[in-house]
Amino acid sequence: MALMQVGMEVLESKLPKVISPTTHGIIDYTHVAFFATVGLLCLKSNKRAAAAAFATSGFILVQSLLTDYKLGAKPVISFETHGKMDTAFASASWMVPRIFGFQGTAAAKVFEMNSIAEAGVVGMTDWNSERAHEERVAA
Repeated sequence: MALMQVGMEVLESKLPKVISPTTHGIIDYTHVAFFATVGLLCLKSNKRAAAAAFATSGFILVQSLLTDYKLGAKPVISFETHGKMDTAFASASWMVPRIFGFQGTAAAKVFEMNSIAEAGVVGMTDWNSERAHEERVAA
């Protein structure tokens, strides 16, 4: 796990910050739909993977709805805190198949690849909470 954290720190410091808070919100809700779809696709063949996908989708949905950015519904979580939560999720996503007991399956690969994709999004997002709040107020 420490290696993943180091990797996340490198990505965050080296990648250009080209994803705005609003764009990040769009990515978040797309992420929700993606994992809900994975859950539906796994319902009959892999109940553990389906449960993990639905839990992931639900977590991202609640986090997004409570974030202080343009697409949030109730601004409880600062965008900067959202970023810290995303960092933790990205570095832990690869462990979800082990935790839920479906490692070595095709569904596990989805979570492993998600860890990499999420790390890239985290590394390229401008986590400026002030900017996120300003975009929200301007909407």
